[in-house]
Amino acid sequence: MVAFIESLPVTKGFGEGETICLEPFQSDWILSIYADGPDQLRQVRTALLSVARGNGKTVLCAGLALGHLIGPEAEPRGECYSAAATKEQSSLIFAEMEAIILATPWMAQRLNVKAFHKEITDHQTGSLYRALASDGKAVHGLASSFVVCDELAQWKRREMFDVLRTSMGKREQPLLLVIGTQSAHAENVMSELVDYSARIESGEIEDKSFHGAVYSVPEDMDAFDPANWKLANPALGVFRSERELAEEAERAKRMPTFEPAFRNLYLNQRVDAEPKAINPAEWALCGAPVDRKALAGRRCFAGLDLSSTRDLSALCLYFPDDGGAVLLHAWCPKENLAEREETDRVPYRVWAQQGLIEPTPGKAIDKRFIAARLAQIAQEFNLVGVAFDRWSINDLRVILNAEGVNLPLVEWGQGYASMGPATDAFETALLSGELRHGMNPLLRWSAGNLVFEMDPAGLRKPSKNRSIDRIDPMVALIMACGLAARDSGPPVYVGSGISWL
Repeated sequence: MVAFIESLPVTKGFGEGETICLEPFQSDWILSIYADGPDQLRQVRTALLSVARGNGKTVLCAGLALGHLIGPEAEPRGECYSAAATKEQSSLIFAEMEAIILATPWMAQRLNVKAFHKEITDHQTGSLYRALASDGKAVHGLASSFVVCDELAQWKRREMFDVLRTSMGKREQPLLLVIGTQSAHAENVMSELVDYSARIESGEIEDKSFHGAVYSVPEDMDAFDPANWKLANPALGVFRSERELAEEAERAKRMPTFEPAFRNLYLNQRVDAEPKAINPAEWALCGAPVDRKALAGRRCFAGLDLSSTRDLSALCLYFPDDGGAVLLHAWCPKENLAEREETDRVPYRVWAQQGLIEPTPGKAIDKRFIAARLAQIAQEFNLVGVAFDRWSINDLRVILNAEGVNLPLVEWGQGYASMGPATDAFETALLSGELRHGMNPLLRWSAGNLVFEMDPAGLRKPSKNRSIDRIDPMVALIMACGLAARDSGPPVYVGSGISWL
């Protein structure tokens, strides 16, 4: 494969008119993937290469795809696919392959290039290549022999990746490659692969069918020191322009709003371009495990964020006397879990299987189901108060009264007057280590989405308008922390009457 790719012409940019010369990081990656195992078959079935943008991934993808279509890895009636986020992006690898074919007479004679359909077929073997887009319809019934996923972090839907990944069972030596920069979000499938690669490299797990190579500048290093840039840009100074990278660094240094994108795209760090309310490092420091059984009967405060019909509802329990332990309960309608995954791009069905979300029957949120769970929670713990948003509470109140469930419900406004002090209480608990969330994935996702907005007096509150994804669990946690900080004197609603804490 290395010899085949290095026989192909460079069609544009650095070295145009010459043959491809792979950089050591590229050839090492290829040699690690295509090495035979003890049975003389290739062991690697999935491989990851994560580098900053501009490090020659398009040419590499084109060369690898041609190697499986017409090169040393070709097989009779092979099916080769490249997939990207959009139709326009998916055409980039096809265009590079087409340019190489047109510049290589023996390939041009043997291959039929269908530019309109972004498809290439081999007359001799009957093999085909096709460019796919994640924002189009998923193609089922494939028997993939080779798949390369370009910039997986940018895909809007996971369905295409799962279809391609599971389409290789009919081949003896299939191969799926993922190439691109990191995602800013831990729940993204690209982040899952990067983290899986790290676990293999550390020796935590063993998986000879997976090979990963991640080039990134560690976040504790100086982002603006040119000496560090090569860690994420192994082709720097060869076909990766040092000048362009230096210009982007200077722009990011002068304009702070450009820095997150610079770190993500040019240093390959897991950094979101939208400034968030919570530092991931601070959040991780509060990730000690939580033992639910040890909290039985213990004093706690709760925040309840109810959805209207189809959205996520959340209840957060905060135990200030137990190291700030946090327990999260979340609900959403069972019948739209798959649709919700596509919309929010997080694994709701996996979270449901893990017990992190309780799907309620039907297409709309079942408040009777939530009421029953609240009654169980009230029996399990010493529930001092439940702060609730007035929105959508009336139906639940009726159900609780009908079932004879008495809960210490506390009305909690969502404006600055109530949420401002609650936000301060939450942040104090986070920064002082008086929070212990056990790295709950659903809560971590919500924390990563959280953005605050501020009034002229400097009070802050969660902003559902500015936050790009759902923050309901974090809103519930902030209300719980605010209620715990208040911890005396407010009127509360119990059953059908008013009482005092």
